[in-house]
Amino acid sequence: MIRWTYAFIDRPAAVAARATAFWTEVTGTDASGPWGERGEFTTLLPDGADACLAMQAVGGAGGAHPDLAVEDLAASTAQACGLGAVVESRKPGLIVLRSPGGMPFCLVPWRGQRTRPPVVPGPGGFRSRADQLCLDVAPDAFATEVAFWTALTGWDSRPGDHTEFHVLRPRLDLPVHLLVQRLEEPRPASGHLDVACSDLEAGQARHERYGAEFVRHGDGWTVMRDPAGGLYCLTGRDPLTGE
Repeated sequence: MIRWTYAFIDRPAAVAARATAFWTEVTGTDASGPWGERGEFTTLLPDGADACLAMQAVGGAGGAHPDLAVEDLAASTAQACGLGAVVESRKPGLIVLRSPGGMPFCLVPWRGQRTRPPVVPGPGGFRSRADQLCLDVAPDAFATEVAFWTALTGWDSRPGDHTEFHVLRPRLDLPVHLLVQRLEEPRPASGHLDVACSDLEAGQARHERYGAEFVRHGDGWTVMRDPAGGLYCLTGRDPLTGE
């Protein structure tokens, strides 16, 4: 059973510190000290709540991936493999896998996290919350990925308002939701973070003040580029409910 969810923001090692500085500002968090075998991880620590966001310095171009905290690591790993996932590595307290469509994710033990980080306030009543991980998959892998993540999570699973999206929603107290997106052309699966905003224009202005760049507008979302070059989206969803 999935008891907590994390979004890991993966950025090239050379610019990871720049990315960490930006994401702590826009999420209202503080950066932990580096951890991991090579000091490649940094947790974004909210005040008075359990963390659900972390940075990872990587050797490639980066992206984002989910970590799922589970009650029984061995059983959840067996379940994921039975659904078509492949184990890439095993470390104490960490199983690194790839979904059938090639999306990287990790299973970790649940350590009692319960308190979801609050909505981040801004000027003029603006509110935001980094609460969704969008899994970008190739067209021919979309149906397989939807089936895999639906079965693995057991969450509410339904088509999105646009045909290229499929929404996966856990109970409200889990901090990171999932969205599967069918890409227009084949490319390796990757992920990006979505930030729910009460006002997209205000959200864009706020993120630009901290160094992000506007990329393009969508139908209910705005694509941005953070100071480390990573793409993410501001979305016109309710930061309180994620809907």
